[in-house]
Amino acid sequence: MTAVHAQDQHAQHPTSDHDARVVLELTSSERVMILEEMRMFLTGVQKMTGALGQQDMPAVAEAARDMGQKMVHEVPPALRAKLPMEFRQLGFSVHRDFDQIALDADSLKDVSYSLGQLSATLQKCVACHATYQIQTPALNARH
Repeated sequence: MTAVHAQDQHAQHPTSDHDARVVLELTSSERVMILEEMRMFLTGVQKMTGALGQQDMPAVAEAARDMGQKMVHEVPPALRAKLPMEFRQLGFSVHRDFDQIALDADSLKDVSYSLGQLSATLQKCVACHATYQIQTPALNARH
């Protein structure tokens, strides 16, 4: 999806005061943990796209690998219990996707193929952000 296309899509959806996404009510520290991982994904995607632009496939593989299963850390049981199964499954599939991107970047060394894989993985990120919102009890009190 191009930036122009994304802007067009956004323009088709009028803003409202109601956010219909599923609320994940987390403590402040749980929220920080989830958002930290999302920022790490964003940083990794930036590294990947920069490396793809330079056709530096070893750097693409390294950035992707850093976002793969090795990035998964032990989620505290209390947090895991709060996260819907679909949310957890989507997160694990994104980590697996990045491991596959790393393997294929190493073996195929095909920028276009890696870009296609990255696009498919980012669709999962977009779907998750469109489905869920994270709130804490303190945030809810203000709304």
